Amino acid sequence: MSQPSILLEIDQGVALLTLNRPDNLNSFNEEMHQHMRAVLGQVRKNKNVRALVITGSGRAFCAGQDLGDRNVAPGIEAPDLGDSIEKNYNPMLRALRDLPLPVICAVNGVAAGAGANIALACDITLAARSASFIQAFCKIGLIPDSGGTWTLPRLTGMARAKGMALLGDKISAEQAESWGMIWRCVDNEQLMEEAMKLAHHLATQPTKGLAFIKRALHAGANNTFDQQLDLERDLQRLAGRTEDYREGVAAFMDKRQPSFKGQ
Repeated sequence: MSQPSILLEIDQGVALLTLNRPDNLNSFNEEMHQHMRAVLGQVRKNKNVRALVITGSGRAFCAGQDLGDRNVAPGIEAPDLGDSIEKNYNPMLRALRDLPLPVICAVNGVAAGAGANIALACDITLAARSASFIQAFCKIGLIPDSGGTWTLPRLTGMARAKGMALLGDKISAEQAESWGMIWRCVDNEQLMEEAMKLAHHLATQPTKGLAFIKRALHAGANNTFDQQLDLERDLQRLAGRTEDYREGVAAFMDKRQPSFKGQ
């Protein structure tokens, strides 16, 4: 019996989502997209989940789109790639970005095409020292999707973003860290230990406050300074009404460790 293309484990407030088509470098086909949508929906609805870790099985994180899932033979009508993006990739990226909890990506091997941009769209990205990032789209006449044209210039600057997108060169995990593309490069054998340690820490923190931080940082990319000040005011008002804020202040005054509930 074949394994599902997406695996989900939940333990102590942490959801571990594993891309699981290792024989195809965890590249996405239609079935895998359907499973991904269902699993992300499960994570969002589960009130016990307070952090998400995404990784890949086998020797790759994700090679992007499974090109074998598309028919481009001569004489066949060209596929509507915009339709595929609208139905599959864009909803996935929006779901990941909008999750009201921290999303950690543990890049265990090559992250190419959409796979690279999915990894870079997560809140905190760790990569094994042997991992790499490739904007492979230019090699087949396409443009970076899955938010790549938005994310890359903001992470690395326009010069590096253009170099990666136009040349499709392989970027090592160490180089990605030095460029500010990812949070940290770690030794291969330490990757999942570090990712899960980070996730379990975040799962004990004030989850609603962390969600407000994400909202503010995302909005800051496009807001004016005055708009951002107003948003900070509004979100701080909401944060100040949470039970976690009350607990955080009480713990500080009592000189004890806080016990946050994510409420």
